[in-house]
Order: sequence, then structure tokens, then C-alpha cells
Amino acid sequence: MTWQDSYTKWKQYNQLEVSLASELAKIESDTSLLEESFYKHLEFGTGGMRGEIGPGTNRMNIYTVRKAAEGLARYIEQNGEEAKNRGVAIAYDSRFKSPEFAMETARTLGAHGIQTYVFESLRTTPELSFAVRYLHAYSGVVITASHNPKEYNGFKVYGPDGAQISSSIADEIIAHVYEVDNELTVAVEDAEKLKADGKLVMIGDTVDQAYLRNLQTITVNPDMIKEGADDFRIVYTPLHGTGNVPVRKGLEAIGFSNVEVVKEQVLPDSNFSTVTSPNPEEHAAFALAIEYGMKYNGDILLGTDPDTDRVGVAAKNAQGQYEVLTGNQVGALLLHYLITQKQNHPTSTVLKTIVTSEMGRDIAAAHGLETIDTLTGFKYIGAWINAFHEQKDRQFLFGYEESYGYLIGDFVRDKDAVQSCLLIAEVAAYYKSKTMSLYEGLTSLYEQYGYYREDLVSLTLKGKAGVEQIGAILTDFRTNPMKEIAGKQVVAIEDYQSSKILNVKLNEYEEITLPKSNVIKYKLDNGAWFCLRPSGTEPKIKFYFGVKEETMEASKKALEEMKENVMDRVEALVGVEA
Repeated sequence: MTWQDSYTKWKQYNQLEVSLASELAKIESDTSLLEESFYKHLEFGTGGMRGEIGPGTNRMNIYTVRKAAEGLARYIEQNGEEAKNRGVAIAYDSRFKSPEFAMETARTLGAHGIQTYVFESLRTTPELSFAVRYLHAYSGVVITASHNPKEYNGFKVYGPDGAQISSSIADEIIAHVYEVDNELTVAVEDAEKLKADGKLVMIGDTVDQAYLRNLQTITVNPDMIKEGADDFRIVYTPLHGTGNVPVRKGLEAIGFSNVEVVKEQVLPDSNFSTVTSPNPEEHAAFALAIEYGMKYNGDILLGTDPDTDRVGVAAKNAQGQYEVLTGNQVGALLLHYLITQKQNHPTSTVLKTIVTSEMGRDIAAAHGLETIDTLTGFKYIGAWINAFHEQKDRQFLFGYEESYGYLIGDFVRDKDAVQSCLLIAEVAAYYKSKTMSLYEGLTSLYEQYGYYREDLVSLTLKGKAGVEQIGAILTDFRTNPMKEIAGKQVVAIEDYQSSKILNVKLNEYEEITLPKSNVIKYKLDNGAWFCLRPSGTEPKIKFYFGVKEETMEASKKALEEMKENVMDRVEALVGVEA
């Protein structure tokens, strides 16, 4: 079926939802936009799907959501009555259409006789992960596009362990999704009938309180918090998302009551009207929080993304100015604190992704602990935690990724910014008790373990042409590999698609044991590395860089030289400057 056929099918469907019919009429004269909306079906990937909101098969709307939910329903049905009765927990964030998409999911599942539990109002992604485990549900769905721009929404699926679904389960669900011939005619049940029959249960406070009780278990040194909390000032912004209530309640529960919230950003707002992007990875998102920090003399600034699975942190540097820390830096601080201030078992294990700084591995190794690398995505960290519990050979200590995602307590099986806010506050309070700022604490780690420096460059390439350009970049770095970068020799090339590591000097290959993924990682003879990875949720290709030198100045210089070499080559390939 061509995109024109798909468009005609939608246009002629006389029961098309009114607002979508109106939006479709507005764009019917724009052929390129119509093609973009209909040229493919919105892809259901390994964790779910994400896309721009609007009419069309390649957009997030009630029909594409029903199609995804129908695939999930068929998967649950094939696993029997117990799976159907355990049911699905459903949460949603503050984005456009999130409540509607959550209810359409429940109505689609309900048409198959599957039990659903829907939060009565917006909740965080980590609480959805917790709810799946707490309710002993068979699956979970959260309607969110995480930190994407306001035009996006998404449908993310969780397994019975509360982690994002494994690749094998995703493949089964995807197969069922693709069995749906016509997204416009997926059957749904009336929500009020489902409620009357007990098949749709609204949930809220009971789960909230259970989650809050578990949050309090991650505190390492409550006495230290009690002694210093009155003099410790936190500025917090939920960036118009779901974090306001759980983060504030969590901080208060462990003793941090001196919290100033950025009032302009405290309420949920689908437009994210005070920021260009609600992404705490982008320093501009902290502009208002920094103003508050200067006014209230905040010891730390915290900012969470719309679904509160990621958190950014800012602390005062030696010049008294707030500096936004990277995810790698925050991860190193949290890990070092957990290792040095907590009683850990010899089998305690750290989990991080292949694009996360090597500083964490060095910190863990210095204390005799193992670090395991995973592919990018917290689903892989969740899978390892589950394996630890089943095999009982290791204990989970900490999991993190460079993109501002951390997990401390495994009562949640996805990154959890609420947990992270609590531990970040504790770590900063600990350093203050030593008359040090959090930034000075980070500096002390550099002095001890070496000056690590990392960066990320994202290149946005939209549409069909962008997909082709991203493919061309990856192909070129595979078939015509760089041999030298900024005067340093390439010693190894890890290709996660072919599952091969090339030892350049010996011209020999060894196997990669991780799942296949369209990722390439180069390693240099001075320990530096860079990695290419297409985004799974946005029209981007990402370039990750990492170095370690004896001084911060040397690290900055080495990092910039490597970035310049690599990105010059990319620009020559596609004619686009990052």
C-alpha cells in the first residue's frame, strides 16, 4: 500500500475522530507533510513506540495507540488466563493526549478481557515500573515521550519484573502489532462498562504510599542528613512534568525540608512553555533554576524531565557560579558515595552502558567491585538485575547511563529520578558536612582517579533523506574505518551489529557477547574512545566521546581534537555540520 492509499483510507473513514479529521484537512494541501505522516507505520521498537502527535500512520494518535495496544493484548492472550487476570498497569505523563492515550490503551486491552489498572492522574515512569511489581501485574504501559520536544508522545511497555520488555518479548509483540491490518478498526470496549465490571480499576494513593516507603530505604546515612538538613538548601524544578509531588515528598520523608521549587515550572504543562526543551541534559533548561539558586543560595539545583526518569544537577564551582554537571559526573559521585559509605557485599556489582564514562569502572575496581557493560538503554540494566535475583551470584549496587539516568534501589527496574534526587541531595549534604561543595567533591574524585572528560554530539537528520544519511554515515565508518584520530592510533573497532571486535594491530577478531545493535565504537591507543549510535526515538545519530588525561586542561584539549577530527569527516560525508 502506498502512502497515498493510506491517506485515502483515513480521509474516507467516516468515523475518524473529529479533531484528527480536522487536522488532516489542514495539511491536505501539503504533499510533503502528508507523505511524512503516511509513508510508513510508526515503528514499534524494542521498548515501544514514540513519534510526533498528529493524524496518520506515522504519527501518535488514538488509532496508532490502539494498534500498539492490540499487539500487546494478543501477546498477553497467548500467555493464558493467568496473564490476562494479572493484567496491565498504565500510567501517563503531562504531555498532549497522554490521558486519552492511556484510556484508549485500557479500552483496547479491555476488549480482550484483560484486567487493567490505570492511575487516576499523571505519575512518573519509575512509579509505573514499581506499580507493575507491587500489583503483580503481567505488564505495564506508560504513555510518555520522556525528554522529547512537546510535539512528541510515546507508548512504552514493561514486563512482569517492572523492567522494559526484553528484545525477545518485544519481537513477539511487534509480530502481533504487524498482524493488525487496519488501525482504524481495532475494537475497544466502553470505559464505564469496564469499570462497572471491575476490569478497569483506577489506582493512586495506595501505590504512591508504598513507593514512598520504599524510597526511604535508599538512604545511606540518615543521621548525617538529620544533623545537616536544616542548613542545606535545594532548588528543584520538575520542568512542567510529573516530578513535583513525588520528589518533594521523597526529599521531605528523608529529612530535606528546605526545598525551593521553581514556581514558573511547578505545574504540569504540555507546552513546556518556559523552556525550549524539557530535557535536563540541555543546560538551557536550568536557566530559571539558576536564578532561583542565586536568590536562595541553593547548595544544589535539581531538574527532572517530564516523566521523571532522568535528573540533571547543578552545583557551584570554584568561582561561585552554578555549573550543570554531566550524567557521567553525577554517576561517578553517586557510585563513589555508595561504595565508600555503605556496607557492600564482595559480589556487589555496578551496571553501566557502553557509552558511559570509564570513570565508574575505575572507581569500582579500586574497591574490588565488578562493572558490567550493557548496550545503551536501561532495559538492559533491568535485565541484568533480574538475572542477579534469579542466579543469586551477584548483588546489584548501582546502575547508570550517561544520559542522566540512575537507579539505586531495585524495587524499581528502570532509571528513577526520584530515587536519584534523594541520593544526590544526601551526597551533596555529605560533602557540605566536610565543608566542600558537590563540585569540589567531584574535583577530589578527578584528583584521585584521573581527569575523565566526555561529550555527546547529536546530528538531527529528518525524514526519509535523513534515514539514508544516517545509514551512509554508519556504513562509511564500517567499511572505510579511521586508522588515526587526532594523532592517536585506532587500536580496536567494536561493531555491535556484526558482534565483532577488530584488534587493529593483530588484524584479528573476537566475539561481542552483547545483543546485536547498530552501534560502532572506536578505541584509541591512549584510552580515548568514541561511539556512533543512531537514536531509537528521534531522527538523530549520536556521537559519544571519552578521554582520560593527567590534567583537566589536557583532557579538554584531547576531547576537542578528537571531536573535531571525527565531525569533520561526518560533515564531509553528508554535507551537514553538527
